[in-house]
Amino acid sequence: QVQLVESGGGLVQTGGSLRLSCSASGRAFTTYPIGWFRQIPGKEREFIAAISSSGFSTDYADSVKRRFTISRDNAKNTVYLQMNNLKPEDTAVYYCGSSITMATMRSTRNWGQGTQVTVSS
Repeated sequence: QVQLVESGGGLVQTGGSLRLSCSASGRAFTTYPIGWFRQIPGKEREFIAAISSSGFSTDYADSVKRRFTISRDNAKNTVYLQMNNLKPEDTAVYYCGSSITMATMRSTRNWGQGTQVTVSS
């Protein structure tokens, strides 16, 4: 699978927004579904959202379905996670991951190194 790099994290206030990016080199990036995950220290990694290789199909965790939007621009080899109305409980390290299919996304072990998102209360 592809090598992934996350960016776009930072410190924001409650109610603010951030857009995370997940990028990889090579045209093969466009053939993989991509997902976003997050992890709070001391807790297991949590699935957030996924998008199919074409961008036509998406999947969201219930906790973020009404606030976060996943999208991709295959011409730029990039997948985005737009995060709106951020809350302190969104504070975590955010990772993107790849999987062969959407159905296997939640069990993937192919992640980037992560980007820190901190939401102040």
